[in-house]
Amino acid sequence: MAFNIEEFRSKGLTGGGARPSLFEVQIVDFPIQVNTNVSEKFTFTCSASEIPASTIGTVDVSYFGRQIKLAGDRTFADWTVTIQNDEDFAIRAMFEAWSNQINQLVANKQLPFEGSVPGNNGYKASALVRQYGRSGKENILREYEFVGIFPTNIANMALDWDATNRIQTFDVTFSYDFWIPTLQNGINITPVNPGF
Repeated sequence: MAFNIEEFRSKGLTGGGARPSLFEVQIVDFPIQVNTNVSEKFTFTCSASEIPASTIGTVDVSYFGRQIKLAGDRTFADWTVTIQNDEDFAIRAMFEAWSNQINQLVANKQLPFEGSVPGNNGYKASALVRQYGRSGKENILREYEFVGIFPTNIANMALDWDATNRIQTFDVTFSYDFWIPTLQNGINITPVNPGF
């Protein structure tokens, strides 16, 4: 069979292909007191993200010298976002405050989290990652909810005299309980029982 570009056009990327640059990240139900402007600013300054891997492990079972593989437990890889730092350091300060309440820099103890969502250990939040179509924000191709997130690593910020004409960035890595897809093409696809 000959290669046929028209067949690819009609059966391959029929929607024109999803674009990795058309996305936004929103953190909801912060466990610390956060100004609405800071919450909105995070959504605008979060310039890179990902949908982390979800892996089902295997259990090897031996029988007379042969092994079969059975499905094991699901694990979720850590989640990292990249943030553009503004001169007010508002987003960096918010993550440092959140991290400091989980484990204080000097006192090495956890501070109470007032008004946190019940059942999330006090210091956890949720996040939404939305990927958009090329027609605009009203066209949500897919949305994922990250449940039980908390920052585990607020990465370094490079300082360099040669780094002119650039915006300073830093990464934040989160651990979380699980992620679930919640929307596809604007339709709610949240599983009826997404729990364990």
